[in-house]
Amino acid sequence: MKLQRKNRLRATALGALAVSGALVLTACGSDDNTGSTGGTGENTKAASNIKCDDAKGKLLASGSSAQKNAMDLWVKNYMASCTGVEINYKSSSSGEGIVAFNQGTVGFAGSDSALKPEEVTESKKICKGGQGINLPMVGGPIAIGYNLEGVDNLNLDASTTAKIFNNKIKKWNDKAIAKLNPGVKLPDKAIQAFHRSEDSGTTQNLGKYLGATAEKDWPYEAEKKWPAPGGQAASGSAGVAAQVKQEDGSIGYFELSYATSQDISTVKIDTGAAEPVAATSENASKAIGAAKIEGQGKDLALKLDYATKAEGAYPIVLVTYEVVCDKGNNAETLGTVKSFLTYAASEDGQKVLSEAGYAPIPTEINAKVRETVSSLS
Repeated sequence: MKLQRKNRLRATALGALAVSGALVLTACGSDDNTGSTGGTGENTKAASNIKCDDAKGKLLASGSSAQKNAMDLWVKNYMASCTGVEINYKSSSSGEGIVAFNQGTVGFAGSDSALKPEEVTESKKICKGGQGINLPMVGGPIAIGYNLEGVDNLNLDASTTAKIFNNKIKKWNDKAIAKLNPGVKLPDKAIQAFHRSEDSGTTQNLGKYLGATAEKDWPYEAEKKWPAPGGQAASGSAGVAAQVKQEDGSIGYFELSYATSQDISTVKIDTGAAEPVAATSENASKAIGAAKIEGQGKDLALKLDYATKAEGAYPIVLVTYEVVCDKGNNAETLGTVKSFLTYAASEDGQKVLSEAGYAPIPTEINAKVRETVSSLS
């Protein structure tokens, strides 16, 4: 990544995180809760286009920590425009968000992976006359972040990444890593690999990438629970990033915004293309842009090509969904859900994503998201 581009990404992500200092959320007592009031500058200008419609009162939502920084921006802008409305998004994990949604305690849930068939079945108890559906709202790269003194440029491929997280490669100067990084002085230092401690859609998406591209070295099903032996666990993307930032010799995975905001170096992925691909929102957009809708009816779950070798396409990507009822939503919060998600899926709402290190949802797919949101009942 060019230095100018890297510095700009860091600065914008830091600006995105700065809004969280004005949080007003009160839901469920998490140290990772997000939300905001007020705001100035471009984001407030964007908020002027928000239609508050039937929005009122408080709306509780929870789930994916991958979209925490996007939610910070959306909530800040939305609440600046819709006075008297409070959006409480509890950033925890995709698994916890789906559980809360199917218990009927939140208006929508954030998840880094689409609902499983059994989760859809469970949702029908809450969505009277309908079911839970997946609305893609946030895209972006899952960065492989590392902390290795003296090494600020590192390439890995799928096989090597799998072996590191599967506890098969244990030293930084392993010949497999050295082969991918000619001329780089790699230290004889133990690798400390960090993973998520709780069920996580980010974990599942990393597993999908490794399973699609390094099946021999990653013999696990792509599940939300971390499957491999060894390594160290931390809570949430923020927790994994904090550990990598602190520990020399460490490596972990988290959304790009966590890496840029904390000045954590990220791995370039050797996909078989002409050059290794950096984790940037632009490069992730190239991969997400090739996604296909595989959901049925109003469900807009996407199928991603994790094994892409397209030039400049970063393959370790995720799409974060907002999970809602297509029918049978709580009448008291339905107006707010539709109003808020309409903004999130709007041109203005998607624009702020790239400014924070995320990748906007492709235009054609996003148009279908807006159409579906307007039909929620």
